[in-house]
Amino acid sequence: MKIFLSFLIILFAQAAMAAPQYAIALHGDVKYPAGFSHFDYVNPNAPKGGELRLSSIGTFDSLNPFIIKGAAAEGVGSLVYETLMEQSYDEPFSMYGLIAEKVDVADDNSSVTFFLNPKARWHDGKPITAQDVVWTFETLLKDGAPFYKAYYADVDAAKALDARRVIFTFKTTTNRELPLVLAQLPVLPKHYWTAQGRVFAQTSLTPPLGSGPYKVSTLSPGQSITFERVEDWWAKDLPINRGRYNFDQISYIYFRDNNVALEAFFAGTYDVQLENVAKLWATAYTAPAIQDGRIIKREIANQRPAGMQGWFFNMRRPVFQDPVVRRAIAYAFDFEWSNKKFAFDAYTRTKSYFENSDLSSSGLPSDSELKLLEPLRAQIPAEVFTQTYAPPKTDGSGNVRANLIKASKLLDDAGYKLGEDGVRVHEKTKQRLEFQIVDSNPAFERWTLPFIQNLKRIGIKASYRTLDAAQFQNRITSFDFDMTSGVIAQSNSPGNEQREYWGAAKAHIPGSRNYMGIENKAVDQLVDEIVNATSRENLVTATRALDRVLLWNYYVVPHWYYGAWRLAWSHKLDMPKNLSGSTPAILDTWWFQNEKAE
Repeated sequence: MKIFLSFLIILFAQAAMAAPQYAIALHGDVKYPAGFSHFDYVNPNAPKGGELRLSSIGTFDSLNPFIIKGAAAEGVGSLVYETLMEQSYDEPFSMYGLIAEKVDVADDNSSVTFFLNPKARWHDGKPITAQDVVWTFETLLKDGAPFYKAYYADVDAAKALDARRVIFTFKTTTNRELPLVLAQLPVLPKHYWTAQGRVFAQTSLTPPLGSGPYKVSTLSPGQSITFERVEDWWAKDLPINRGRYNFDQISYIYFRDNNVALEAFFAGTYDVQLENVAKLWATAYTAPAIQDGRIIKREIANQRPAGMQGWFFNMRRPVFQDPVVRRAIAYAFDFEWSNKKFAFDAYTRTKSYFENSDLSSSGLPSDSELKLLEPLRAQIPAEVFTQTYAPPKTDGSGNVRANLIKASKLLDDAGYKLGEDGVRVHEKTKQRLEFQIVDSNPAFERWTLPFIQNLKRIGIKASYRTLDAAQFQNRITSFDFDMTSGVIAQSNSPGNEQREYWGAAKAHIPGSRNYMGIENKAVDQLVDEIVNATSRENLVTATRALDRVLLWNYYVVPHWYYGAWRLAWSHKLDMPKNLSGSTPAILDTWWFQNEKAE
């Protein structure tokens, strides 16, 4: 009976389909018409050849980027494997045909069917089939990183209709983003992973079978990995790929820290440097290679959402469960002084989880936001309705006394009194205000130590520890930390991934990206509003409402952002002239200038 009912559901879903489409957009129409020749932000005549050498910090011990075990090598996920469809970088959220040449979304959004391109092939020459897609989906849910369960939570089932058609049926018809996030599904070869005793959930350094523009050529475990371009790649002539993947080889070289890497860059060991440290950008880029033009240095403005960078509270720890304590701790960070001292006043303070975008909240809630927030009034901070969020501010002189007085008052009101050793202790629970901040980037130490000194002045004992990359990743994956610095990246089209960031269901699943351990019904409700938004306007409204609730719960101590890329690269490389404002530094659109090779 169950099989029969599933068959009827699939038949009904197929009957409700419109004509198959070459592309789909979340809201509105796609930018590029049927039969378009290439994306606007590429050079369709870019020459092929040469080697692109890139850097990475830390180490790697796995070539499987889809599981939480091990540290996966850079590039494997994006170069070796392909997704059902490809996202363009100059639209909010549109997907174009790749492995799936066409897509059908049911009129009532109860299912989506993908039609695979008959030319799609694995690197061993075997065709990519609907069975591969179904096996991939089920395997990622079973053995993949927790992210996949959150991302595809509203998918009921996947079924191969024949060798080239696969249908996904949904648990709900209101999740408008679901067809597009399924289009982002990486496709893995079933025949490869189910043969010769391979175990998907285990780490491996055996070069995997893929279908993408590159395959693993050579590797030195933990030190370097090189990919070579697949000359007979089945998808090289698709419109979405013209002008892309131009290098014959792409290599990643690993360094133990950023300082060593930067010196290697100046010496010509690798070709592109994305600089994230303002002080280094202002003072360190004086090497002869820059002065004589062998390295080009440039800032490129972008319109990408900056997301949230900050010190994350791990609320699984008793010391951080009181929001008043989290609010008080934020007063100890003197951003204005630190920005002048360490970054030449280059940064802007972060005031939103969706900074640098129209998704960011500002002022008081709009009428449309209030329609979402009012039913949740009893569950969210009162300040959401009455105040504009702004992190504590100083005059930049280094005198933070006024803020520390406010913090001390908050801690007194929360029941934390100074003990004999100068550390505050809760009157009733005897909880000491003591914790450790861990990080893997030594560059954050100069920002963190003054913060710790200010915390000491209000009776909070904090320490700082820099971990190696592998140890840090293990600690974060298992939530074995008190506080850490981190980034929650965002796109122009937030959706199902927000469940992974903030959802209560993910708070205690190792490897999830709910780093703070948020368990808040109001947050879950607003995330559902984002996922189920029926228009761009509704999406922006729900995102702004969520932003306010996250901010006023003090889950992080916000850091800063910079609305441009700081890029330096070898003069042997070139890039398209019509850069995308969303992602201008797309290295898969760059090329090697043969005439400058000497």
